[in-house]
Amino acid sequence: MFTCKAVWNKLAPLAPLARASSTLCRQGGKRAAVFRHERRPPLVQQAHMSSGPTGGGGENAIYLVLVGAACLGGGVYVYRTVSGDKARYEERVTQISSRLGSPAAQPDAPVKTQPEAAAEAASESTKASEPAPASTAAPVEPTPAVSEVPAHAPYLLIGGGTASFAAARSIRARDPGARVLIVTDEADLPYMRPPLSKELWFSDDPAVTETLRFKQWNGKERSIYFQPSSFYVSPMELESVENGGVAVLTGKKVVHMDVRGNKVKLSDGAEISYDKCLIATGGIPRNLQVIERASEEVAKRTTLFRKIEDFKALEKVSHELKSITIIGGGFLGSELACALGRRSADLGLEVVQMFPERGNMGKVLPEYLSNWTTEKVKKEGVKVLAEAVVKNVSYKDGQLEIKLKDGRAVKTDHIVAAVGLEPSVELAKSAGLEIDSDFGGFRVNAELQARSNIWVAGDAACFYDIKLGRRRVEHHDHAVVSGRLAGENMTGARKPYWHQSMFWSDLGPDVGYEAIGIVDSSLPTVGVFAKATAKDTPRAATEQSGTGIRSESETEAVAGPIAGPIAVGTAPAPPPQQKEDYGKGVIFYLRDKVVVGIVLWNVFNRMPIARKIIKDGEEHADLNEVAKLFNIHED
Repeated sequence: MFTCKAVWNKLAPLAPLARASSTLCRQGGKRAAVFRHERRPPLVQQAHMSSGPTGGGGENAIYLVLVGAACLGGGVYVYRTVSGDKARYEERVTQISSRLGSPAAQPDAPVKTQPEAAAEAASESTKASEPAPASTAAPVEPTPAVSEVPAHAPYLLIGGGTASFAAARSIRARDPGARVLIVTDEADLPYMRPPLSKELWFSDDPAVTETLRFKQWNGKERSIYFQPSSFYVSPMELESVENGGVAVLTGKKVVHMDVRGNKVKLSDGAEISYDKCLIATGGIPRNLQVIERASEEVAKRTTLFRKIEDFKALEKVSHELKSITIIGGGFLGSELACALGRRSADLGLEVVQMFPERGNMGKVLPEYLSNWTTEKVKKEGVKVLAEAVVKNVSYKDGQLEIKLKDGRAVKTDHIVAAVGLEPSVELAKSAGLEIDSDFGGFRVNAELQARSNIWVAGDAACFYDIKLGRRRVEHHDHAVVSGRLAGENMTGARKPYWHQSMFWSDLGPDVGYEAIGIVDSSLPTVGVFAKATAKDTPRAATEQSGTGIRSESETEAVAGPIAGPIAVGTAPAPPPQQKEDYGKGVIFYLRDKVVVGIVLWNVFNRMPIARKIIKDGEEHADLNEVAKLFNIHED
């Protein structure tokens, strides 16, 4: 093509001469510029006869011959190029067909590894410009991942625990087309925490840490997860899925809230806007300062028990080590002590529990019942050290050494710190939300509202109880109740928090209790007890109710009228003697002579009665008569 252009440039000056010699009248009287294109000379001249001097026609003939030769050369070039491309294309198709039909492509042939396939694809791509079929090889370059973070969520729930799941379920119940996004920094879908320190430890399934399925006290099996993965929709499909749904964004932490802009920022920089938001961040386990100040070797051998990963790690440790020490005498510490103690004989494991109180759950139970409970824990195979205040923890000669302030020392292989929960309130600063100085947590009103479009539920909420005043509760049932109420109010219900949530603790399948209201051992108490029977155990209670999470199936028993006249100034009854067997009973907690808390000790399915007593908020002349409402003297 470049040769033709050079010839054309040499012949171009002859074109005017040829046009001047032409005397033929063209059709329609048009000029010879039919094929002329702007400034370029015409590529093809129209045929004409010359009337000029002799020799003018010869020059035109030479011109036309050369132009024709150039066009012919261009045509030959195009034909040969197309023919070559066609041949290469047919050769490429033949190669692909032969490879697909070869034995290596058959089902019974060995499959190529991804690196081999990728290398082959890269080699073939240099032979031809056509892309290879997707089925023949893996792509050389990975496809950029599409962001899984939606830009907007009408209902945004921060935290993936019980409160968030309860809120999501409540929102969907009142607004069936709602689109709810749960953001959690955990890798798991929403799950219940109580079995982590209870039933999972009594499973005989060697793969329990993988399946996370357990048998309840009544023998029925269930999963720790509230719903399977099929229940949820993909986060990126949340906006487009028909009839809405609930999506869970796992492994993402909200680090900043823009309250005015109605949006949050994640740890990876992504932003999500919202219409209404729930903060249900729960809490993080507290640690002892002496452990925090200790060496890295001590930190590596200490578990702060809270999540699924903690359960898996501690379960593994219990099979590998010879000694575990639990620091803490509250609900969690006592439950773990009993669970590990029961398997200690089979594993050859020494289990030690230490706490600063005089007995197990000393901050909750009256002293006589706390001491009796301590004896029950010892019978499970646990070495209990009461009034133990940790002074120092160090790592020496392959073991941890715990020194107490009274001079005692304990050597152990692993420590479990179960000393309480710190509400997770990191978002308060960026969101401008108030933290309660007395109880901790986000300060909210009776409707669990912190701002016009922001609610808080679960462990992180410091709410106003219209009966008992401002409170913060760290129990499963409160997470369910407060999450449900927050979800209703996010859809416009505007309901105050009036329902008294309950909580429960089991020291194995044979001893357990349920409680409601303010349960504090520093308050005066009245206890009424009776002899227990075989049906007065957590195991029997779940057999009757059909569930291992007792707060999910509180009995529908009707709370009848309370016997006896109302009187002022009732004196608490003297505590029973230590030698008595507290098989089952009711403990009333008093404040200003009014019952503000009740513990049902091995008495189950009577919570509505206890709830009504606290709701009424009255003084009673004889609490022994009130105890009769619970039928504790029935065989």
